[in-house]
Amino acid sequence: MADNYLILLITGVFSGLLAGLFGIGGGTISVAILLNLGYSYGESVATSSLAIVFTSLGGTIQNWRLGSLKWQRVLLLGLPGIFTAFIGVYLVKYSPKHLLEAAFGCFLLLNIYLTNLKQNLSQKEPVSAIRLNPNLACLLTGGIAGFLAGIFGIGGGAIMVPLQMIFLAEKIKIAIVTSLGVVLLNSIAACFAHAQAGYILYLQGIILGIGGSLGVQVTTRFLPKLPDRLVRITFYIFLLLMAIYFFIRACS
Repeated sequence: MADNYLILLITGVFSGLLAGLFGIGGGTISVAILLNLGYSYGESVATSSLAIVFTSLGGTIQNWRLGSLKWQRVLLLGLPGIFTAFIGVYLVKYSPKHLLEAAFGCFLLLNIYLTNLKQNLSQKEPVSAIRLNPNLACLLTGGIAGFLAGIFGIGGGAIMVPLQMIFLAEKIKIAIVTSLGVVLLNSIAACFAHAQAGYILYLQGIILGIGGSLGVQVTTRFLPKLPDRLVRITFYIFLLLMAIYFFIRACS
């Protein structure tokens, strides 16, 4: 059991590194490791959501102190996600495990596209937004992120950043800051729903969260010096391998 806790701490640190590098919650790693340690899909997703609360809380507080966080936009995007997170949790409870794992694998492949899209958009700022009613755009963006938080145990930041840039014409730095605040709200909502279903492993989630908080600090101080192309390609390879892993689990 002690070995498992050490693995979870290391996993949390690595998840935090990814959170700082790519603006994601690191749930893709946490869920996979928890599954590999023998926990059920529901327990893995729920515990990952709890860990993301810790990771996103530290970053959100820091952004708030720096004055870069716009709470009005966070609430507009976060409130729809609170409701859709419960829908995601409901599907976790009543959907076949192999179907959920296959869906997770598909999402990881989608993640590669979204990360590349975010990179391309960041190089072409300002981005021309698709003409949608601003309230509808917030509802759509926040709702999708909340649903992903509930069903996959991720923060939803991977999809929120490019959607904000496309639908709301936000610059990437503002989108990432806002996304982190919304991830916090979505993860809290997902945790509440998973707690009602009895899925959360609190000690494991706290260990993951502590590791994630440490990893974020390392990323912000040292890893940005790495070549962007090397980091991006490494991340794509990692996501592809993780997708293959979940497809194998779904077929077994």
